[in-house]
Amino acid sequence: MQELIVTNEERIDSYLSKNLDISRSKASKLILDNVLVNGKKVKNSYIVKKDDKITISEYQEEEIKAVPEKMDLDILYEDDDVIVVNKANGMVVHPAIGNTNHTLVNGLLYHSKELSKNNGEFRPGIVHRIDAYTTGLLMIAKNDKAHEILAKQLSEKKTYRKYIALVWGVINNDTGTIDAPIGRDVNDRKKMAVKADGKEAITHFKVLKRYKTATLIELRLETVYGKRKLIDDTGQCLHAKALGFNHPKTGKYMEFECDLPECFTNILKKFEEEI
Repeated sequence: MQELIVTNEERIDSYLSKNLDISRSKASKLILDNVLVNGKKVKNSYIVKKDDKITISEYQEEEIKAVPEKMDLDILYEDDDVIVVNKANGMVVHPAIGNTNHTLVNGLLYHSKELSKNNGEFRPGIVHRIDAYTTGLLMIAKNDKAHEILAKQLSEKKTYRKYIALVWGVINNDTGTIDAPIGRDVNDRKKMAVKADGKEAITHFKVLKRYKTATLIELRLETVYGKRKLIDDTGQCLHAKALGFNHPKTGKYMEFECDLPECFTNILKKFEEEI
């Protein structure tokens, strides 16, 4: 049994879709058999109001299966314990409801029969993730012990992660630190927002170049959220350029870098033309 207290006025199917992170059609099916508002059945078109109580009875989630899929992966390093991969723009990291194919996990399953199982059946090997429209480096665990050690390094902030980002607006400071806790937006569960009770999110930045309407920056960060589209359909300009960690078996420090992808450099060229 799950309960939600409504925070804004909205159609119930839309509200459930955002707050449960499911499709609107899936929300509509739930409303038919598994949802009560203030103890009563309602239609998909019902408008929930602030402080309404939505009760959701137990339901069976759609089964997600990750299957091997042949694809070209840009692998920078691989041994018996870890893979370092340069993820392409637009590639989702792992399968989810409504998106079960063409993900990084599908490609990894085809590439290697040995991947950690710590994150479940449809996220084998995935220690950390980046958004579909973020490019760059990810470390993949090939066994459960390696996964456990790498995940601990991440949680204890012992890994090195450097990003390059193009952001709207001209930043005047050459360097700085942003310290603002991040959590789910109370009005839209699919969005993130600065919240007093959110998770710690500290980002150190350094300006690399200023344009008329944007700034190219280097980031040392925990979390980044931004617009998906900057100029066209190539996605947000956020690239995980460098990744460093201690090898889960040998303990030796390893560091990797990858160049900016073509989709990113093409957008930079457009800004260069404005100078």
